[in-house]
Amino acid sequence: MAKKKKNSYRKKKNSIQEKAAAPKANAQTKTDEKTAAKKAAVLGTDKKSRMPLFAMIAGAALIIGVAYYFIPTGGQKTLAVTSQTSSIAPVSQISQITYPVNIFADGQARHFEYKGSDVTIKYFILKSSDGIIRAAFDACDVCWPAGKGYYQDGDHMVCRNCGRRFASVLVNEVKGGCNPAPLTRGIENENLVIKVNDILNGKQYFDFSKRT
Repeated sequence: MAKKKKNSYRKKKNSIQEKAAAPKANAQTKTDEKTAAKKAAVLGTDKKSRMPLFAMIAGAALIIGVAYYFIPTGGQKTLAVTSQTSSIAPVSQISQITYPVNIFADGQARHFEYKGSDVTIKYFILKSSDGIIRAAFDACDVCWPAGKGYYQDGDHMVCRNCGRRFASVLVNEVKGGCNPAPLTRGIENENLVIKVNDILNGKQYFDFSKRT
């Protein structure tokens, strides 16, 4: 009998302890849930705040990357470059490339590339000190095998291979020797226009498989 009473007392004691502990467990669970909710809210806010930033960055990259567009003209297309671009990929039926003249107003030479099917043709455009916009291949009859081209130094273009200097006012005017090979261009409605066929005529300066 004494043993039974002792066991009964233990059961009651355990039951009382469990009941007493239950509110604490429930309170702890609610506290954990609230903490988790706060964390989720913080993380959710962080993600929301980052999404517009990512969208802005992606949008900016898209705007920067689109430096030209196509204009249909009589069944053909004109590649219109609207900002400084270093690379122009060829597109079927493109007959000419245009540049707004105002992007050359600062007198800085800008280098471009036309990627042909088997060779990349390089050229530069600048507004010379006499106010004329000029264009030439980034190569010459003498130093072209070195594939180094020219860089601008003040009012001169300088050959990276031999170091000879050429006044900006002579670009497009003088040819032969180490002078930058002239690239035919024209002005139409405030745009500098270069025919793709004229660019392709400079292929000989960039086909390095023919170097001796």
